[in-house]
Amino acid sequence: MASLSFLNRDNTVAGPGYNRWLFPPAALAVHMCIGQAYSLSVFNIPVTKLIGITEPAPDDWSLSATVWVFNLAFFFLGISAAIFGKWVERSGPRKTMLCSALFFASGFALSSLGVHLHSLPLFVGGYGVLGGIGLGLGYISPVSTLIKWFPDRPGMATGLAIMGFGGGALIGSPLAVTLMKHYATPTSMGVSETLMTMGAIYFCFMIFGSVIARVPAPNWKPAGWVPVANTGNQMIATASVTADNAIKTPQFWLLWAVLCLNVTAGIGVLSQASPMIQEIFSEGRRGTGLGITAEAAAGFVGLLSLFNLVGRFFWSSLSDKTGRKRIYMIYLGLGAVLYALVPTAGNLGSTALFVGLFCIILSMYGAGFATIPAYLRDMFGTLQVGAIHGRLLTAWSTAAILGPTLVTQLRDYYISSGKAAGLTESVAKASAYNTTMYIMAALLVVGFVCNLLVKPVDAKYQETEAKPVLA
Repeated sequence: MASLSFLNRDNTVAGPGYNRWLFPPAALAVHMCIGQAYSLSVFNIPVTKLIGITEPAPDDWSLSATVWVFNLAFFFLGISAAIFGKWVERSGPRKTMLCSALFFASGFALSSLGVHLHSLPLFVGGYGVLGGIGLGLGYISPVSTLIKWFPDRPGMATGLAIMGFGGGALIGSPLAVTLMKHYATPTSMGVSETLMTMGAIYFCFMIFGSVIARVPAPNWKPAGWVPVANTGNQMIATASVTADNAIKTPQFWLLWAVLCLNVTAGIGVLSQASPMIQEIFSEGRRGTGLGITAEAAAGFVGLLSLFNLVGRFFWSSLSDKTGRKRIYMIYLGLGAVLYALVPTAGNLGSTALFVGLFCIILSMYGAGFATIPAYLRDMFGTLQVGAIHGRLLTAWSTAAILGPTLVTQLRDYYISSGKAAGLTESVAKASAYNTTMYIMAALLVVGFVCNLLVKPVDAKYQETEAKPVLA
């Protein structure tokens, strides 16, 4: 029992002289591991050829069945973050990050077994359910603790961690491809062995993160830092709100809508980035004999991922100077304008303008994730900010379904309608994307209005009589 007490929150309180910059490596160790979820698509084709090897066999799994791993993983990320948010606050980062490592690694192991036994329920339930729970626990715990360590720069701190989550795919994707090539044989795609190996590697790094995790002592603050003064923020709470009270406030639901709408627009594009640029700049539509190749489209997706990654840190750090409400007005207002300009770029045939618009759009999409924890801290204080953040992530779960569905459904509708009207398929697809961009712009306008309506939280929801200070 003494060994288990090592995990208790009380035993993770940092002593005098602890350097707060020692915690970011712990957060990154976890977030860069669970960020592997963004690279799950590298397994899409291999798992559809587990029996046929060179091509799908009749008994192989279909792509439409296996993509549920991705959908469920992010669904359970949001659900587990919402359900276990208060437990995370009580237990502290060390115990939570250890549990995250156990669930995440177990998900890999069970999916590996599912591939070995050719059991789709085990494959999907492993990473999709167990892994998804690990994602949720691992996502919110480091973020909550970083906010407490960096009350003077919460945007920078959360941007740093969530940048790691966005960058996880940059490591996970080539790692998975390399391992599958290493383990592949004439009778095996090497998927089962790859999943088991990756689970073991990630488990080790996440355990490292949990061991070095520390929380600040009660009422700790950086030397020389004065709360509220010199922050430049519009609204900083000087009293805290519990997670149960937070969901009773209009501010919580306005921020829920802001995150959901911003993510719906961004994730819808990100999920279809490769076919979108190929179809908008197709040979048939341009009539030039020149089009965007699959290789060039892959480069486009990679560039978007890079801007998604960098934007998480850049914009979120900037929010420490501008204030969270103002920075979201940029994300949503400028984002709406850029989405509305995309059809113009397509009609002009300007790939440079098209790519440039989406690079900025995706940088703000990633920044939306990185900035929202600091926004919640501003509105509700630090008492249960992790639990509140967890509940707000259900907006992500909702957007993960709405965004891709909206893009694909509109695409299919326009293709079928275009054929009926005698249009070529390339023209019909381009028209679908044009309409989608205008709809995404409209969603961001709604989000802009929601953000505009955010005001300080009423004192009746707070734990003390202190009111939010307007800087």
